[in-house]
Amino acid sequence: MNVSSHMPESARWWKSHDGVRLAGDAWGDPGGVPVILLHGAGQTRHAWHRTGRLLADAGYHAIAFDARGHGDSDWPADGNYSQSAMVRDLECIAVSLGARRPVLIGAATGGATSLLAVGENYVDARALILVNIAPQTEAGGVARVHSFMRQRSPEDCDPYFVAWPRDMARRHRRLSACARKLAVPTLLMRGERSDVISEEGASEFLALCPHAEYLTVRDAGHRVGKGNDIFGDAALRFIERRACAERPRARRLYECA
Repeated sequence: MNVSSHMPESARWWKSHDGVRLAGDAWGDPGGVPVILLHGAGQTRHAWHRTGRLLADAGYHAIAFDARGHGDSDWPADGNYSQSAMVRDLECIAVSLGARRPVLIGAATGGATSLLAVGENYVDARALILVNIAPQTEAGGVARVHSFMRQRSPEDCDPYFVAWPRDMARRHRRLSACARKLAVPTLLMRGERSDVISEEGASEFLALCPHAEYLTVRDAGHRVGKGNDIFGDAALRFIERRACAERPRARRLYECA
């Protein structure tokens, strides 16, 4: 698809519940259906740059932000990189939209954040798109991601994020519980060369969330440190087909700093 040269608005900033400032970009009509784009570990909001422009061309209000400890966002003073802290960050950005229910598109760690936010009722989403993420992950692929992260310059990502302890068994239980609760239109996309999410992991997710759609994207893997835009066109097609048919519902409001 031809994408016009929609430039993001001047830098956007949000303050999370614990005072961490989050940096972001926005494209398109602020009155359009909002789409929040979340990147993976070791990436920044720029991993979704072309997709943001693509969504703007289609009439949506796209927002991409740097996760805490990444890009231009703050490093938390207490080194808190728990999944719950990431969820609360997303919650505050969603709250800033008022009554407009967002579509969430999350890659890898950003996808886990999105799944938790919807499954645990922190964000009343219009639809959920997960990219290369599921409750079940492959140990070898996860180890490769962690190795990549350890080699990153401290200017790219807070070393405390890399060192944050991760209980993978607990993570699996928590994400699985959220997958069972999903009621919104949901799409799981997996790069055919992903070594983090296997076909078995995708099948387990689809058993937990039977209404979800599944798409394997050719010539794509788990793009650590690179862009996610190879998934953008398919995400847009799903949004246009499923998300905008959803009838708005009342949503919870939260107090954020």
